[in-house]
Amino acid sequence: MPNPATHLHPAGSSGTAPDPDWILWDRAWTRAFATLTGRTGLTVVVAPGAGGGAPACFYPALGRAEVDAAHIGDPDTTDPRRARHKQIVATAYGLLVHEAAHAAHSHWTAPPGTPPIVATVADLLEESRAEGRQRTRRRGDRRWLRHTTRTLLHPDDTPVDDLWHAAYLAGLLLARADARILTAKDVKPVRAAVQHILGRPRYQHLRAIWRQAHTVDDTDATTMIDLAWQWCHVLGIDPTSQPLAPEPDTGVFPGTLAAALGGFLAAQAGLTPAAWIADRHTAPATWTLRDPTPGEQHAARVLAARLRRARTTSLEVTARPSPIPPGRLRARAAITADAQRAAGQLPTARPWQQRAVLPPHKPTLGLAVLVDVSGSMTAFAEPMSSAAWILGNAARRTDATVTTIAFGESVTLLVPPGQRPARVHQMQATDGYERFTDAVKLADQLLDLRRRGTVRMLAVVSDGHFSHDEHHATRRLLATLHRAGCAVLWLHHADTAWAVTYPDTTTVAVTDPAEAITVIADAAVTALHHS
Repeated sequence: MPNPATHLHPAGSSGTAPDPDWILWDRAWTRAFATLTGRTGLTVVVAPGAGGGAPACFYPALGRAEVDAAHIGDPDTTDPRRARHKQIVATAYGLLVHEAAHAAHSHWTAPPGTPPIVATVADLLEESRAEGRQRTRRRGDRRWLRHTTRTLLHPDDTPVDDLWHAAYLAGLLLARADARILTAKDVKPVRAAVQHILGRPRYQHLRAIWRQAHTVDDTDATTMIDLAWQWCHVLGIDPTSQPLAPEPDTGVFPGTLAAALGGFLAAQAGLTPAAWIADRHTAPATWTLRDPTPGEQHAARVLAARLRRARTTSLEVTARPSPIPPGRLRARAAITADAQRAAGQLPTARPWQQRAVLPPHKPTLGLAVLVDVSGSMTAFAEPMSSAAWILGNAARRTDATVTTIAFGESVTLLVPPGQRPARVHQMQATDGYERFTDAVKLADQLLDLRRRGTVRMLAVVSDGHFSHDEHHATRRLLATLHRAGCAVLWLHHADTAWAVTYPDTTTVAVTDPAEAITVIADAAVTALHHS
């Protein structure tokens, strides 16, 4: 999990040089920083890439704060000398306020020899402590700190449901609620998720630690480090034998914590979770849009017809109400029917309950189409783009829920759930590597691929030629989907000598997806029947 407190840099850091295009911002925000901190002699640098790898940072030894200009955009976005500019660049200004809290109140450093995991926890506790002190000193700053919370956090901060990540999420959000930066309503879903993972006694112990941290003096390093040691002991961590924070397993799906954090961030952005997920995934992948060919349209119609004919393999026995016997008499409905007759009304109540055998129903399909845009797919980008459109369009014709995602060096949401892929996204496969597992996890967020009781399919268009770590993580994720009953259809080009076949998938080698639609349809229907 990335540590949001790494934006407080130790002595010896050099920082980022001022950018001539942003000098006006440097001067205006340097004056604002003096007001925010109550200190003189501090400077602010706003520049692209500033922040020491974080959105913003503070260098105590240099007496300088930095804010990455990416959170503002263009230097002409607004005039930083006017008070109203804060509303226009609220996230960036909130970052400035956050660094002012550190400049004004973070006057301690971890002593030499402190285990890294203890220093990490101490920095975590310092986040809410410093912000709480800033709010006490300048009550109006709370609105900017609260607004920027979603900038300092990321859904990947909770990749797995374990004690460490649950405690860390508590320190990031629940501690801010006790510091009166966030509200109890803001963090209610997160609190429930954290308590579920930690258990109430452990949660209460951690809460006592961060609440004590909020009372620590600005220069008291000894107490802050001692509280960090206590935190580790509550979690069963021995910093002498486990010096670093545990690394998340990329082959594990995010769970309760990630869902709670996603819901929190969506609420902060004023969006539904699904809309927020879609909004996060802008489009770094490149493509052109074109109309489907007659062959592709025919192939989509053929596949749609096959999917419509797909039925469950067993009859469904259910109970249904009836106005006449036979069946079991429902006393309440019978009394209602008698009352309706006595009032001179036509009885609408149906007092008899009959068993009925219903015909097999068409499955409601949730389909995620994942398209590989790495360099190894360059020669096959056109047929694979065609295959993605055929799968997505055919499923959408059957009233399925479909999403299309491109994956390479980044993950791009091409077609959000609920939209019909009317035109073909002609991919440009130029990326250097593949983030396939991230694409699968995004698809799971959008369509809940692991939820039993529904018919789900993951359709992958790729040669499967991934890095060693990605390969093993892929196998674990696919095994998890298989156990959850999610069908996986894998398409690769027939001429790809290096194509990799994964277990727990239905794999099809194709040359022209439109011409091979019968093979694809057979594989898709077979996968659905065995899901």
